[in-house]
Amino acid sequence: MQKAQILGKNRRAEKAPHTTNRSGLSLAMRLGVELVSALVIGVGIGLLLDHWLETKPWFMLLFFLIGSAAGIMNVYRVATGIGYGIGYKAEDKTKTSNDPAD
Repeated sequence: MQKAQILGKNRRAEKAPHTTNRSGLSLAMRLGVELVSALVIGVGIGLLLDHWLETKPWFMLLFFLIGSAAGIMNVYRVATGIGYGIGYKAEDKTKTSNDPAD
């Protein structure tokens, strides 16, 4: 086996299972959808509560802020890669042992 083939196999084996080959456009579209959907849901809940309780525009403004915070947090998670594993915990790369007892 040639050295280039061995190196290629090792690189593929080291690749984390949650990493994908995404184009920049698809990542930008996902970020936009994450932000806008959180805002729409927040404003929608606020409008429904305002209509039900007759408190216009206070709940809409409150849930706009909550939706904005949720959207920014979702965009941060997607951009940093947090959220692909169970419990949103980043993988510890300092371990060198492959012993499962660690």
